[in-house]
Amino acid sequence: MELGSLASILIMALSPMVPLLLGAVGEIITERSGVVNIGIEGVLLLSALTAAVTSFFTGNVFLAFLVGVATGALLGVFHGVVSVYLRGDQIVAGVGLNLLAYGLGVISLFEIWSVFGASPPVPTMPRWVVAGRGISPMVPVSIAIAVAAWFFLFKTNVGLKLRACGEDPRAAEAMGVNVMKMRFLATVLGSALMGLGGAYLSVDWAGQFSREITAGRGFIALANVAFSGWNPLMAVVGAFIFGFFDALAIYLIIGARPTLSYVFKTIPYLGTLAVVAVFRGRGRAPAALAKPYIKE
Repeated sequence: MELGSLASILIMALSPMVPLLLGAVGEIITERSGVVNIGIEGVLLLSALTAAVTSFFTGNVFLAFLVGVATGALLGVFHGVVSVYLRGDQIVAGVGLNLLAYGLGVISLFEIWSVFGASPPVPTMPRWVVAGRGISPMVPVSIAIAVAAWFFLFKTNVGLKLRACGEDPRAAEAMGVNVMKMRFLATVLGSALMGLGGAYLSVDWAGQFSREITAGRGFIALANVAFSGWNPLMAVVGAFIFGFFDALAIYLIIGARPTLSYVFKTIPYLGTLAVVAVFRGRGRAPAALAKPYIKE
């Protein structure tokens, strides 16, 4: 591979990095509080849908991003109520969210645009041109969010209380922390960040909504959480690595024969499995993760 081609792929990797990073950072905040949300895929999908609809009918990209974030937050409210206050099974709730999102995506495509595959193009975020390729302003924004999340979790008193809820909720309660409220708010905040990643997919990167726009990226973001050791700064590294696999697949597909293109499409998923297998066990999940808190 030529040096110029490698540099091009590295720049291309910045685009798929964004939703993976925002999804992972949102899940890290959620899991640090003791709640697991495997419905990242569903949050990304529904947020991409509402953002695309908003952009299509209003032409306002910034409003579309706000709607995407609001959609993620509302889904976080749903997951938080079920998981924290109703003490429901967090894994089942996440699976249900993914199934709901896929169904609503297909129905909305037909009801709004009378299609089943993909919507018409929608207004998108302006891009910066770097080395002949467009770079979204969301790239530095997502990295800044990851840094801010790290500072919040590890350098602030509120972050310490949030992490305590995920490690030892009874000890946190003894310190005067409202564990259920903290877990609920962390779930909403984390889901809102996922919603931002979903909005990016449709009104920035793809420029339209399709029922397969997420393409498993929510699950890759989950893998990034484990790879990062529940550290937002390491999540930046993981998101770029996984984004590189995605960009490499796109680069190889261009000009490839149809039979080979299907093989190249598996690269992001095979790469994810390889990275997680190599770096497994490098971090420890919060001790009380996915365990409902019952106040005595």
